[in-house]
Amino acid sequence: MDTNRLSKPMHDALNKQMTKEGNAAQIYLSYGVWADDKGYAGIANFLFRHAHEERNHMIKIMEYILERGGKPKIEALSAPPADPKSLTDCFNKIFKHEVDNTEGIYVLVDMAMKQKDWATWNFAQWFVKEQIEEEKLAMNLIDKLKIAGGDRASDESLFNLDKTLEQAPDDAALARNATEEKP
Repeated sequence: MDTNRLSKPMHDALNKQMTKEGNAAQIYLSYGVWADDKGYAGIANFLFRHAHEERNHMIKIMEYILERGGKPKIEALSAPPADPKSLTDCFNKIFKHEVDNTEGIYVLVDMAMKQKDWATWNFAQWFVKEQIEEEKLAMNLIDKLKIAGGDRASDESLFNLDKTLEQAPDDAALARNATEEKP
């Protein structure tokens, strides 16, 4: 008996988003390596922790597909993009990446609505909320760097920004423990 409760298009879309989350983790790891190489250990640590959070998002989708009777397909991840040219470029690329990820989530929500797949629609709402937080986080990075002076920031300002991000709370909880109230 076929127990898969996901339509083929929804299964494929969820799998595509699962891979997108894995690629997001790769991007954050790559940018973290770049930041560490530039001497920004705190920013690197922040980005490494964020890579872990993105991987947890991938696993959360994988677990959902399994819970609905589907079989996730683990795809190859893309090579991360070229290194940023500056911290401004890095933070702008992070924001652009998060907006792209939000658009992927909206595809799931729209598809779920059209298919009247209320379980997937409900599941995707967690990601809608999460992406609001992700985009805000990226905007805050951009704003903090602007306040520090952008690409012309003093060494002292960059040192303080680096320390601030190093001490930022670690929100990368295990995916299986995440809830709508505490993603």
